[in-house]
Amino acid sequence: MGEVAARFAGIVGEVNLLTGDRISEDYAHDESLTSEPRKPAYVAKPGAPGEVAALLVAAGEHGVPVTARGSGSGMSAAARPREDGLLISFERMNKVLEIDTGNQVAVVQPGVTLAELDERTAEAGLAYTVFPGELSASVGGTVGTNAGGMRAVKYGVTRHNVLGLQAVLPTGEIIRTGGKTSKISTGYDLTQLIIGSEGTLALATEVTVKLFPRLPHGATLLAPFGDLRQVMEAVPGIVSSGLAPNILEYIDNLTMAAISYNEQLSLGVPDEIQQATQAYLVVGLENRDAGRLDGDVARAGELLAELGASDVYVLEGGSARKLIEAREKAFWAAKSAGADDVIDVVVPRSEMPGFLEKTRETALAAESGAIGCGHAGDGNVHLAIFCKDREKRHRLLHDIFADAIARGGAISGEHGIGAAKKRYFLDLEDPAKVALMRRLKHAFDPGGILNPGVLFD
Repeated sequence: MGEVAARFAGIVGEVNLLTGDRISEDYAHDESLTSEPRKPAYVAKPGAPGEVAALLVAAGEHGVPVTARGSGSGMSAAARPREDGLLISFERMNKVLEIDTGNQVAVVQPGVTLAELDERTAEAGLAYTVFPGELSASVGGTVGTNAGGMRAVKYGVTRHNVLGLQAVLPTGEIIRTGGKTSKISTGYDLTQLIIGSEGTLALATEVTVKLFPRLPHGATLLAPFGDLRQVMEAVPGIVSSGLAPNILEYIDNLTMAAISYNEQLSLGVPDEIQQATQAYLVVGLENRDAGRLDGDVARAGELLAELGASDVYVLEGGSARKLIEAREKAFWAAKSAGADDVIDVVVPRSEMPGFLEKTRETALAAESGAIGCGHAGDGNVHLAIFCKDREKRHRLLHDIFADAIARGGAISGEHGIGAAKKRYFLDLEDPAKVALMRRLKHAFDPGGILNPGVLFD
């Protein structure tokens, strides 16, 4: 064992430090479609914040780059390690430390998965409402990317649901930001600065999240539309109706066909309506009272019909659950169909019709495909890109991202930039903002050891 490996092993124990052939391929990548896997030189599995701090100090002294990893379910190569680097895996730091029903918060370690947290909070009649579509994702990973998901239209994304962090700086200092209180006006908000920083500023070792009452009654409506623009134009009407949907998704006809085939879905939509449909709107409603939910369902059905839906189907419990699960697996459907990239552009809701029309024209001109679905309620568009030629694909994505930014949007709504979208971020973002971000990076990480190559060169 070399000097550096011996140093790391002395911190976490030899059994929790992997080198050479002991490092499996799983540690070499996340779910980005465009980044080649890279095995790190070292994988350390700390069991406590103090071990994380000691690892960062040792890495800094030896000039070893550090990448953090939760479940490896990220989409932008932010968890892809350096070949000469240390990968810190939080798989051992996977405990739910506290469910505080009085304050409606949970305190968890970063390696806890969303599925595990959902199971524990359900026991208390509460819920953590960030569901990015992959329940094997870790809480720490979702903090790193500011993950969102289908329920963001009602409950917000990660940064709206994390109240505080314990985090380790690259210098080995351990800090606490925020806490169990719902508001703080005391200096800079370091919690929000670390959320979404993709492991480039600090490593979260404890997360305090907001919980909500788990409502017992829910319903899912499926509304086919003959025109994609109609779907997008219907969204503001649903949002402003007072119905407060917890899910408001659009799924184009090709994506619906793919996920229906992959998941063997039977949704009861007649063939003639399917053939005339360009896109579907999925509306989820919830309530603590069954009678009030029935009233909301009736009103939603009337409103969707007024907004141009061909018909409205209230899905039964099993069908509704399968559709939502299939929508959450849309990435895997795109991957199995041979997609060359998956992007998650976000634009203001009112800009979605124009943005999607422009995107289709741009893709067609590039002899490429851009199909998908998205969180219509918050303007987050998920597109599978089919374009084999790398340079042609780069120009296509550049044009799509540039159009989104021109409309007041951004390159990513929830997947993050990572290494995969860095080229577009540095080219299209305001140079003054990028320069400020670089200065913040240097203030947190003067040695530049945390996730070099992510966000910045």
